[in-house]
Amino acid sequence: MLFLSISEAQSQKLFSEEWFAAKKEKKAKKEAEGRLMITPLAGPAYTPELEFTIAAGVMTSFKTDRADTVIQRSSMPIMFGASSTGAIFFNSKLTSFWKEDKLRIYSDFNFKDMPDHYWGVGYDEARYTDKSDSSTAYNRLWWQIYPKFLWQFKPSYFIGTVVDVNYTKGTDASIGVASDEYYQDFNGNPFNAGIGIIAQFDNRDIPVNAYKGVFVEGMAVWYGEYLGGENEYAIYGADIRKYWKVKKEGRTLALQGRGRFGVGDVPYGEMSQLGTPFDLRGYTWGRYRNNTMLYGITEYRHMFYKSDGNISKHGVVGWVGAGTIGEDVSQFEEYLPNFGIGYRLEVQPRMNLRLDFGIGTETTGFYFNFNEAF
Repeated sequence: MLFLSISEAQSQKLFSEEWFAAKKEKKAKKEAEGRLMITPLAGPAYTPELEFTIAAGVMTSFKTDRADTVIQRSSMPIMFGASSTGAIFFNSKLTSFWKEDKLRIYSDFNFKDMPDHYWGVGYDEARYTDKSDSSTAYNRLWWQIYPKFLWQFKPSYFIGTVVDVNYTKGTDASIGVASDEYYQDFNGNPFNAGIGIIAQFDNRDIPVNAYKGVFVEGMAVWYGEYLGGENEYAIYGADIRKYWKVKKEGRTLALQGRGRFGVGDVPYGEMSQLGTPFDLRGYTWGRYRNNTMLYGITEYRHMFYKSDGNISKHGVVGWVGAGTIGEDVSQFEEYLPNFGIGYRLEVQPRMNLRLDFGIGTETTGFYFNFNEAF
């Protein structure tokens, strides 16, 4: 009985209002001082390409210079996991601010080793080729290192360089995959390396979770043997986003239009692909691919408020979108519709855990990730 009474007292002390207030104050102090914050999370997901997945990760955020009062907190979510298909994956996405925001460094790191499916190139191949062990199955090893270095030469205007080093290698190809001309031409040359230029206008309040502002990006990257790559091609990109506050902070209407345009002998693994966790969520990543893609998304993000008038940590989103692929801009094919809903949990200030359920043409997907899709 004595043991129980002590445990109850400790429990009441541990979860008292004073304990929660002290914990909140400690967290706010760490944020204000720019110190490293780490939040671990884990959960299930189901995507068309990976099927049932268990993912674990950490959200890290920090200030690159704690004495710098101009820069925002940088962030680097890290995610890794395994799926019921036998796939393993790792990804992280750095968003960092340096030298009074004169320098920004963004970088993506991706790795996947997975049983996969390849339908071929173009809308008809993706839409009408039956998925099977004999027609579309193969194993894919893919990794990518993709940093961007941007210098702010006047308020909200940035220019810089981008580097892309990537590798896609297929093995254990089914008869259908092995007979595909693109697979035959490029699978023996899996390594690509390119460098290019990038320009941005960005006046968003918080890039990883904007409540307001505009983002415009233009980019050109050239790939070839000069950096050790095995294929020669170019990728041009344009990305336009706009965010409006809807009556209250945390109630946001977000729009994105993005195009990616490949020129030259683009390898099958580096063609523009719809259906990632950052565009038309709900489609199989890699099913719809061609040299060029274009898509648009409208998303409403709604954070709930507490009774005291402050924003809570919980929110919901809903989106509608559509996209298309083509050999070039004059040959776009059928448009793919997309819509979905999601839940948001703020795990660090203005940094969310993202749970999305997306619906496409005859496919659905449930995504577990950090930060907004765009």
